[in-house]
Formats: sequence, C-alpha cells, structure tokens
Amino acid sequence: MEFDSNKPIYLQICDSIFDRILSGDLQPGGRIPSVRELGADIGVNPNTVMRSYEKLTDAGIIFNKRGIGYFIADDARDIVLKEQREEFIRNEVPKIRKRMALLGLSPEEVF
Repeated sequence: MEFDSNKPIYLQICDSIFDRILSGDLQPGGRIPSVRELGADIGVNPNTVMRSYEKLTDAGIIFNKRGIGYFIADDARDIVLKEQREEFIRNEVPKIRKRMALLGLSPEEVF
C-alpha cells in the first residue's frame, strides 16, 4: 500500500477498507486481517491499524468478536456508501466545479 503524506495513515487504511467493501472484496460477516496481520502486510505500526479499526468500529462498519477477530458488519456497505457519497459531495464536487469553471467547461461537455 502506498501512502499519501497529506492524509493520516490510519484514515488511508480506513479508505482502503471502504474501497474493498464497496467493490465487494469484503463481504458482510467476513473476517478481516487482525491488527498485527494488517500492520505487517502494509508495513505500519499495529497501533496505527488499531486506530483505524477503532474508527471503523465506532462507525458500525466492523465489529470485534473477542478472541476471534474483526468482521464486516451486515450493513457496512450501506454505511460506507452513505458516508463516501456525502464526503464526495462535500469535498470533491466543489473542486470539480471550480476547475470546470476555470477551464470554461459545461456539465454537458464533461458528462
């Protein structure tokens, strides 16, 4: 995994999990790697992964079965989709509109 220095790593890990849920790679009820497994796989401190998992747990996207591991919640896809759409509209659409205006592009030309 390549990291962007402009965004905290724990949020980038969350984004990666979001993408895997939306793509169907991670299914409801499916187990995800342990904190240590994921940390070793992507080369980050397990505490960073734990911070990601805590954020995902707080959002209801994953849950922990004590002693067994972390799993994808049944409604994770709906939660992620709603959150990602809102973030896109809030953060990305204004940038796109501004860039289109600077380039003199209409929505019809783009879409």
